[in-house]
Amino acid sequence: MKVAFIGASGHWKYAVNGIKTEDELQICGVSPGSKGEDISPLVHELHKDGYAPPIFDDYTKMLNEQRPDVVVVDNFFSDHAHVGIAALKRGAHLFIEKPIATTLKDLEALYRAYEESGCHLAAMHGLRYAPAFYTAWSVIRSGDIGKPRLIHTQKSYRLGSRPPFFKHRHSYGGTIPWVGSHAIDWIYWFSTKRFRSVFASHSRQGNQDHGELETTALCHFTMEDGVFASASIDYLRPETAPSHGDDRIRVAGTKGVVEVQNGDVHVINGLEGVRKLEPKDPGNIFQDFLQHIRGQKECLIGAEDSFYVTEICLRARQSADENRVVELSR
Repeated sequence: MKVAFIGASGHWKYAVNGIKTEDELQICGVSPGSKGEDISPLVHELHKDGYAPPIFDDYTKMLNEQRPDVVVVDNFFSDHAHVGIAALKRGAHLFIEKPIATTLKDLEALYRAYEESGCHLAAMHGLRYAPAFYTAWSVIRSGDIGKPRLIHTQKSYRLGSRPPFFKHRHSYGGTIPWVGSHAIDWIYWFSTKRFRSVFASHSRQGNQDHGELETTALCHFTMEDGVFASASIDYLRPETAPSHGDDRIRVAGTKGVVEVQNGDVHVINGLEGVRKLEPKDPGNIFQDFLQHIRGQKECLIGAEDSFYVTEICLRARQSADENRVVELSR
């Protein structure tokens, strides 16, 4: 199986780490996917691991010459959909950074290309594979806390110094679709409920000369069956913090509560009181993607979830831009 990389601006390490344990994969090419993109960190990592793939300046030339079976797309966020469409039209399975599109028009075009391709697509929602969150999801599936009724999520990051494309809405796409996509994905994944409406707010204040980048955002979702959910999103985590991110979720159900904080999972219900659970590791997201392609199992993150979560992220951004409730399709 031949794998090509286009871009190196996000979570390309998911794929690199997954490839390390695969003996039957050939990395057939690496190329930037956006004008001015620096792919040297990816190339350096591959060389360090003993790979020496050909380097291309033009990803379309690479696709046409190498005809990869799988394409890893991870360029500037506004270009994800365009590059993804090019890969799908050439019959390649698509492992693509989130958000998979930054406009609804591009999302629709990508979906059409996906439907016509017969290929598999998965967004890089790698935090489904974080042991603590996977374990909390498993708790909900087991019925230990009953039916989820209220979900609160948190994504807090250090800002640091971001690449220039983060400073412009047209290339970055917004903090809700980029950072918030993880939280919105958890809400959908944990609840299994469709979104009915969203009211969101965001602000650029305190972004340390990062142009149009929003540093804070807050989303309130009403979901089917009267489930409520929220997402708190920020780039305000201090540089002195012990980790880059502070990811949390609290799900209150009809029989109990499950919480994730600092990588720990706690459950409380009426039968056993408070329990701290040992997190379970579901494995690498890219390996899971490859096993899905081979027909060995169903991937934890599939195409329909990838498209739906992206749409909700873009609608939440619209709500924040327009300062109004946005009703969501049923």
